[in-house]
Amino acid sequence: MRKALLRFIDFFYPPFSRWLSLHNFRYIVSGGTNTASGIILYFLIYNYVLHQQDLVLPFRPGMITAPVATLIIEAPLTFAIGFTLNKYLVFTKSELKGRIQMFRYAIVVCTNLMLNFAMIKIMVESFNFYPSVAKFITTIILAVASYFIQTHFSFRVKK
Repeated sequence: MRKALLRFIDFFYPPFSRWLSLHNFRYIVSGGTNTASGIILYFLIYNYVLHQQDLVLPFRPGMITAPVATLIIEAPLTFAIGFTLNKYLVFTKSELKGRIQMFRYAIVVCTNLMLNFAMIKIMVESFNFYPSVAKFITTIILAVASYFIQTHFSFRVKK
């Protein structure tokens, strides 16, 4: 399965070979796939699982809004998809144990979530950016930073 996916991804690489290494191309494809999966899952969960209804709980906090409940359901799924794609398609030379890679990947994902929130909040509330523009800028910055963090931390290759 891994080899078939790599052949499929690599098939589209030649037009981009002037600007990107194969490794970077695979990272972009994996990240794009994970992002698209998250958007699709969010839409499906919000509309067809929760039916756009807030989630009423028998314990505190008592209620979770539908958008937040959707994110709570969607996040572990995209975490699993992203980790799997990165481990088996992008960072294949890492000799770290899988559980160490997953723990480090989780740290990076949680950090990115907090940075995402903070950067968007600052851009929108302090600098009056339109929210979608702030999200786009934040996504680009964090995607580039994540690549280096994943390369040198989560999926580090011993030299």
